[in-house]
Amino acid sequence: MQATAYTFDPVSRGGSVLLDDGTPLPFDAEAFDAGGLLLLRVGQRVRIRTEGAGDERRVVFVTLQTYPDPGA
Repeated sequence: MQATAYTFDPVSRGGSVLLDDGTPLPFDAEAFDAGGLLLLRVGQRVRIRTEGAGDERRVVFVTLQTYPDPGA
């Protein structure tokens, strides 16, 4: 799934993405670290994986479009 980086805190390594329909989804350091990134800029296009549905939906993996997804 694709999204756009919306917020990012380099200290906590957490932030949020916007889905293509405008829905914001937060991610934590664990999801950020799973993607092998060192930094994320607001506005960057990213690839994500999510788990759950509705209010329980969460991002479990975030990386750049060109990086591999070992869990795919």
